[in-house]
Amino acid sequence: MTNALPRRTLMRSLAGLGAGVGALTLGLTACDPNGIEEGGGAVPPPQPGGTPGGTTSSTPDGTPGVRRFGAEWEKHLRTVMSWPASENVWGDQLPDVRRDVAGLAQAIAAREPVVLMARPEQQDAARKACGSAVEVVPIAVDDLWARDTLPVFVEEGGRVKGVDFNFNGWGGKQQRGNDAKVARTVLAKYGVERIETRLVAEGGSFETDGQGTLMVTESSVVNGNRNPGMSRDEVEAELKKVLGVTKVIWLAGVKGKDITDAHVDCLTRFVAPGVVLLDQAFPGTPPDVWSRSADQARAVLAEATDATGRKLQVVELQQPDPDRITGRGDAFVSSYMNFYVGSKGVYLPKFGDARADDRAQQILKQYFPGREIVPVKIDAIAGGGGGIHCATHDIPALG
Repeated sequence: MTNALPRRTLMRSLAGLGAGVGALTLGLTACDPNGIEEGGGAVPPPQPGGTPGGTTSSTPDGTPGVRRFGAEWEKHLRTVMSWPASENVWGDQLPDVRRDVAGLAQAIAAREPVVLMARPEQQDAARKACGSAVEVVPIAVDDLWARDTLPVFVEEGGRVKGVDFNFNGWGGKQQRGNDAKVARTVLAKYGVERIETRLVAEGGSFETDGQGTLMVTESSVVNGNRNPGMSRDEVEAELKKVLGVTKVIWLAGVKGKDITDAHVDCLTRFVAPGVVLLDQAFPGTPPDVWSRSADQARAVLAEATDATGRKLQVVELQQPDPDRITGRGDAFVSSYMNFYVGSKGVYLPKFGDARADDRAQQILKQYFPGREIVPVKIDAIAGGGGGIHCATHDIPALG
């Protein structure tokens, strides 16, 4: 192949290779001594014993527990990423994509531990590219989208557990011989309890405030390619059960125009309880399905309340000037929404429009004053239809 198949336009194909698993130290318990303290955010995380919005369940000893899907700005143990594996996906863009992944891993590893999963035969090259600060472990993967292939982690009974959402290649659009096994493999190998669900979904589908509110695009979950025959009410009931949320805000999204069917993490994000950022097209850009999706989301969010009954504050964050960005391609994602909140830093794309890049950094600084704002150049990743959030997955720390 001479060209990578973009996530936003064409459906990728990949012949899966056999899984290989090696040592990985995730430390998914409250007692890990290497846990990283959070770097401060707009609102402190809920304290143990005061977890608004969670659902009551039972711990293994029969005592009541509260299941809670924590916010990304809460304390992390570490960040997990995946090394892009195959030219069948990326073609001649693979070296550039790997360079972007390595640069992002290095930026995060300067502030919190990073584990990078790589095929056993590729781990030496990945280690050389990323440097000694990044822990590279031999776990077979297909692509770089760790947000979607790993479990969605929740807290319950003083422990971290993982919801396995049965990754199926974004509705069968890509073969997933290795990536379909990542969630179960990681959970089983390290003794993390697996929460089963009949739902098929991906981590990029969900956005939470950590206080019981979930935002999700209907297009990516209430969809026959993931959950045939399930109504929105049935999907919502299952989400509340497995994630411990009590309020779901549904946004329409867009079906069939990108491989994810419009994940919420490129559209709108929480930056604090009661505050969301919303993607806004660059002024003068002709309307399209994506800007109409943002318009629909704006209307919903303007009337929405969160799990506590609080009205949402909506802050629009404008995309860069398409004539000034350094990346190109029909699949290029120029939304700042796909940022990642780490323990000590907030990582967002640097697109090359200096004024827009600076504006985005200043807005995020308002909501995360205790964290360093770290712009990262990811033109190759964005050219494939993804972003920084898509490429990362946070492991929460307790205690």
